[in-house]
Amino acid sequence: MELSFLMWLSTLLPPAQAEPLCLATTVYLEARNQSELGQRAVAEVALRRRDSGMWGDDVCAVVKAPKQFAPTLVPPRTRLNNVEAWEEAVAVAFAAQKEWNRPRAERREVVPGASHFAAMRIANPSWASYPQVATIDDHTFFRVNRLRSRDEAGDDAGTAGGSR
Repeated sequence: MELSFLMWLSTLLPPAQAEPLCLATTVYLEARNQSELGQRAVAEVALRRRDSGMWGDDVCAVVKAPKQFAPTLVPPRTRLNNVEAWEEAVAVAFAAQKEWNRPRAERREVVPGASHFAAMRIANPSWASYPQVATIDDHTFFRVNRLRSRDEAGDDAGTAGGSR
């Protein structure tokens, strides 16, 4: 499969089917050589970003936001040809979404509060001085933005200054 085909296909599908496709593609491109825990952490960052609305209203918009995740950083003709890794990425994407759909208090988060991640051996992002949440395999996860879901932000509308 080619990345451009998967991203095109995601535009044709209803959001309920497109989201796991976009999430699995991102997990594959970002973390196919990582442990399941590391893959779950990558998926969690994308889901947390979706809930915040800062990078888009659905997972596909989030992972296609310019220069944020691999779908916009690697060439569109990139082939996803490791079938075993693709199957694992799909399973991780569905499991991550299932976990994320649980009530917030019942979720088992892998990287609580993480909004960004980087493979520090090959990247030196400007936000690397922000608080580290965890290092899993080759990725270090950071709390760069204090992301809250739109529901939480709405809950704050009646409080002084909307802060917690």
